[in-house]
Order: sequence, then C-alpha cells, then structure tokens
Amino acid sequence: MTVAETSDGTKRQTVWLLACAAVLILQVVIQYWMGRTPICECGYIKLFEPVANGPGNSQHLADWYTPSHIIHGFLFYGLAHLVLRRKPLAAKLLLALLIESGWELLENSPIIIDRYRTATISLDYYGDSILNSAMDTIFMALGFFFAWRAPVALTVAIALFFEIFTGWLIRDNLTLNVLMLVYPLEAVKAWQVAI
Repeated sequence: MTVAETSDGTKRQTVWLLACAAVLILQVVIQYWMGRTPICECGYIKLFEPVANGPGNSQHLADWYTPSHIIHGFLFYGLAHLVLRRKPLAAKLLLALLIESGWELLENSPIIIDRYRTATISLDYYGDSILNSAMDTIFMALGFFFAWRAPVALTVAIALFFEIFTGWLIRDNLTLNVLMLVYPLEAVKAWQVAI
C-alpha cells in the first residue's frame, strides 16, 4: 500500500466518522426542537438511576434500560456486518447510528410515548431527556464496538445475561419491551405490574 492510498483511506475513514458525529448531533438538535428536556427536570444529573419505574428513569446517564441499548449495538453490528461486509467499520457504525438515532427520535415522539403509557407498565413515562437519549445512542455504540472485537459466543452470552438479569430484576428487558410495544399481552402486563 502506498502513502497516497493510506492517506486516501484515512480521509474516507474521517468522513465516515464525521458523518457518525453529525448523526448524534442531529439527534440531539431534533429532540431539542421537539421540546424534549435537556436533562432531568429534577435539575441534576446522576450516573445511574436505580428506580426503573420512578420519575428519574430515562432521565439520567444510565438506567436499567441501558443494557437494552448495548444489545442494540450487538444486533446492529451483526446487521451491518452482513449488509456492509466490504465497507469500513466507520460505515457500519454509521448504519448503526442511523438506526439507533431514528429509534430514539421515534421513541420520544408523542405516538410512541402514548403507546408506552397505554400498552406497557410505563404509565408515568413521558419520554427520555435529551441527555439520556444521547447516552442511549452512545451505549449502543459501545455495544457495537464490543461486538466487533468479541467472539460471537461471548456477545450472545452477555446479551442473554442482560435479558435474563433485567427481566428478573425489573420485570422488563429488550424482548419484553418490544413485545409489549408491538403486541401487548395482558398476562405479561399483569406480571410486570406485580412487582
């Protein structure tokens, strides 16, 4: 590989990474325009919110739904690896960020917030703070990079552990969240409420 080829590859990688940063910035700006609160209305920022059904959930840096976003990263890496096999890692990351940012915008729209409040146990859910939503995207990216470097079996084992642990601890996880959003079951909702 010549110096010119290396320089050209570095420039392309830089463009992909700038596009990735632009997606996250655009997510934040759009949520601000949507009227989302920048941080928790409590006025302070916690590293971790331990109460899954409390008013601080989805408002701080991390919460019990953070493992779900890490699993998003695992899944999106797998998808990007399949559909963008010959593209650089930064291009695959861009695809993952576009999906996650799109979900964060949709999740914080009135239609999905209302759906969560009527179909799931999230009766007091009013959407994420902008900080929490941005951190969800960053945690997805961390999961993406982990899946890129780790053996598939380890990635799957960690995803299963996250699902089982949060399912046991807070009676919710990525699988149940998707199920209850798409096809709510009263039996699952009753089980979740019986904490």
